[in-house]
Amino acid sequence: MRIEAYNQVSRIYGSSKPSRTKGSRNVEKRDEVQISQTGRDYQVAKQAVAEAPDIREGKVSQLKSSIASGSYHVATGDFAAKLIEKYEAYNR
Repeated sequence: MRIEAYNQVSRIYGSSKPSRTKGSRNVEKRDEVQISQTGRDYQVAKQAVAEAPDIREGKVSQLKSSIASGSYHVATGDFAAKLIEKYEAYNR
């Protein structure tokens, strides 16, 4: 290994110890992050969705009681129309 060549290269590129510039002080700078209003609104909405229950207990209990009493009826035409609508949306 040729150390002389390294020394010559280091002199060319000035890879000596970094020097301080005149008048520089030891001022510590810190990074700053500013979140936009849209970002804050998004966080509030995200938290509200996370806190909302996955199951609407009132709706479920109403449907359960209708099914148990035999008063729950499904309109077959409406069911078929929704089924076809979902099928067509899936195949697009």
